[in-house]
Amino acid sequence: MPQIDVKEERSVLRYASDGLNVKVRCLRRLFLRKVESNMTVDPLIQSLKGKLVVSVQAYMGEPLRTPETMAQMSRACELGGAAAIRCQGLADIAAIKGRCEVPVIGLWKDGHEGVYITPTLRHARACVAAGADIVAIDATDRPRPDGKTVEDTFRPLHEEGVLLMADCATIEDIRRAVDMGFDLVSTTLSHGVAAIDCTMADGPDLPLLRQATEEFPGLPIICEGRVHTPEEARAAIDAGAWAVVVGTAITHPTSITSWFKAALEA
Repeated sequence: MPQIDVKEERSVLRYASDGLNVKVRCLRRLFLRKVESNMTVDPLIQSLKGKLVVSVQAYMGEPLRTPETMAQMSRACELGGAAAIRCQGLADIAAIKGRCEVPVIGLWKDGHEGVYITPTLRHARACVAAGADIVAIDATDRPRPDGKTVEDTFRPLHEEGVLLMADCATIEDIRRAVDMGFDLVSTTLSHGVAAIDCTMADGPDLPLLRQATEEFPGLPIICEGRVHTPEEARAAIDAGAWAVVVGTAITHPTSITSWFKAALEA
């Protein structure tokens, strides 16, 4: 069973909201869901409609891979107009939540293969404890490290009032996530490779996005993955996206530098 890194655990204790406040926040959200049963979209998610979400992440071994740096970059993105920040790792979630006022979409990447984006209930609850307003989890039907299904992970969190984002790879994943009742669904995993392995010429999966928004009009379908230019972000909104997540093209200078270098050498 993977363990929480000691440094991350210390950072959570340093930055995260008090555990009682976390519980109060979830209970309040659950109460509002029951009282305002006529509402199909949570107000926090409604606030993201038509907006830009910036993914602020750095990979292990990279120069920017510290919680404080990620928090500073997140604040810079907030000042530029980001409506929310998507980030990974307990320490980063806590640090960014302490620095920014916009909502934080948190996840915990554990490993590099298979289901590694918030793969278990334990990982998801840790993200909530670290301060995440929304928790993103892998919503594919691939085997999970704890042997449970995505629904086994989703159901308890949903009942506790946690807002959940489904990271999907296919239209089947999206359909299943909508049926379960995920608060948002995203095309995050449709590209099948790590963001840093994509080139600037790779674009977002607009065909999948269009199919999803046509099948589920009015639901929060998020475009994420390989959005590298403002024009592509605009195209995603025009294709029906509720919001657009941009990461590498804004917050990963190593990749951005390599794109310019490749253009000069072509």
